Amino acid sequence: MGMYENTGASAGVQGRSLWEEEPARRPRMPDPVRDSAVRAVLIVAVTLTGATVAFFLMLTGSWLALPMGLGAIAGTVVATWGVLDVLITRQMWNQRYGVVSEPSSTARGRRRERRRARREARSAAGGATGRIPRGGEPAGARPAVWPPPGADRRYQATSGRG
Repeated sequence: MGMYENTGASAGVQGRSLWEEEPARRPRMPDPVRDSAVRAVLIVAVTLTGATVAFFLMLTGSWLALPMGLGAIAGTVVATWGVLDVLITRQMWNQRYGVVSEPSSTARGRRRERRRARREARSAAGGATGRIPRGGEPAGARPAVWPPPGADRRYQATSGRG
C-alpha cells in the first residue's frame, strides 16, 4: 500500500489521495468551438514557422525565398480565416445553445417584486395612476390635433374653384 492511498493503514494517519478533483474555473468549450480553435492554432503555428523560414531564406539570398514568401502570404490569409472561424463558430454556438431561460429565474422574481411595489405605491397615492382613463370622456379633454375634414375649405364642394 502506498502512502497516498486513502486507507489510513500506514502509520495510523489518514492519507490524502494522489488524485484530487478540482472544479474547473471556466466551463469546457463546446466541441465545435474547440475543434475550430485547435485548427486555428495549428494553422497559425505552421504559418509562423513558414514565415520565419522565408525570412531566413531571404537573408541568405536563396532562390527558395520567393516561393516561401508567397507561401507565407497565403498562410497569413488562411490563418486569418482560421481565427475568424473560431469567432464565428463561438458566436453561432452562443446564439443557438447559449440562452438559458428558466421559469425560476431570479430576474423574473425581482421584476415581479418591483411591479408589486409600484402598484402598491400607486394605490397608496390615491389612485392617480397617470394613465389614460378607460371609457368615457377623458378628464380635461383637449381639442384634436387635426381639424375634421369638413372644416378645411379646400375640400368643400363650394370652394369656388371650378
